Amino acid sequence: MESIKEIHNRMLKNISDEYDKTEGSFFYDSTKPAAIEFALMYMELEEVANKLDVENLFDEELERFVYQRTGIKRKQATRSTTIVVISGAEGSGIKKGDLVGTDTVNFIVQEDIIIDESGQARVFVVCEEYGFVGNVPANSINKFPVSIPGLIDVYNPEPVTNGYNSETDDELRKRYYDKLQRPAKAGNKYHYEQWAKEVVGVGGVRVVPRWNGPLTVKVVIIDSNGQPASKDLIGNVFNHIESERPFGANVTVVSATPVTINISVTLVLVEGYEELRVKENISKNISEYLKSIAFKTDYVSYAQIGSIILDTDGVLDYSDLLINSGISNIPILNEEVAIMGVINQ
Repeated sequence: MESIKEIHNRMLKNISDEYDKTEGSFFYDSTKPAAIEFALMYMELEEVANKLDVENLFDEELERFVYQRTGIKRKQATRSTTIVVISGAEGSGIKKGDLVGTDTVNFIVQEDIIIDESGQARVFVVCEEYGFVGNVPANSINKFPVSIPGLIDVYNPEPVTNGYNSETDDELRKRYYDKLQRPAKAGNKYHYEQWAKEVVGVGGVRVVPRWNGPLTVKVVIIDSNGQPASKDLIGNVFNHIESERPFGANVTVVSATPVTINISVTLVLVEGYEELRVKENISKNISEYLKSIAFKTDYVSYAQIGSIILDTDGVLDYSDLLINSGISNIPILNEEVAIMGVINQ
């Protein structure tokens, strides 16, 4: 794009040299404002031109561009749900809207229940917040943020895994490219991938045609957190594909098989850092790495794990790193996904 000076000089060249065109002259001063306006107009035109490239679009502009051309909509965040077991005196009431929670996030009771003679009730709850924040381990929902008469304790028997963040710009853009570059038609492999990825909570898909003979299709999925898919998510994907696919094919939807990545390492910590907190941060950082490679690479890198450990706040150095008791890359097969295990020292 031309600068104001370049535009102005070009305008002055179109004026006869018999006139004074030096700075401060009539012709110089009268053409300078026009040059400024032309430069601003070119900037605006360039900005408009950039909007034609999906790589330059974000948020609502990206959503509108993708939807107008492919019909693809951004997958929205969900709130995690689960069943908790509440104990208390017989006859004690639990009301819709009551709260239970962990140390960091609350869940809202969705039904009115009276505790019977067993002293317990199984209660359906929904996280107050949207997204991954509501995914918590088993037995971590163990508090009543507001005391409720007659109730003694609460716990969640199963881990909570069905809270999903909204689709990022990069993820939405990737689905857009997939639809353009891998055309789905007539129930081909890419069609099944597209249908599965339309379901909220699906993060990755692999399709195995004719896996059990003619007219059989296996759809292997992981969730958008890079974890094995839950039974509910598997059911949602199956039902969606059944509603879209052509007749004839026998479809099987399964979760990827988890490959647990356990770490053993000797850490040298920066002074003032607590070992437990540093290990938690290492586990979190490795989990992010495993999510980033899920269904994208066929191994977990030993070198990359070492680099992640060294880059974690509080780690000065490390030695004796073992991944699943070895010192080599961990192979991940086509229908597997790596998940974080434990860190021992």
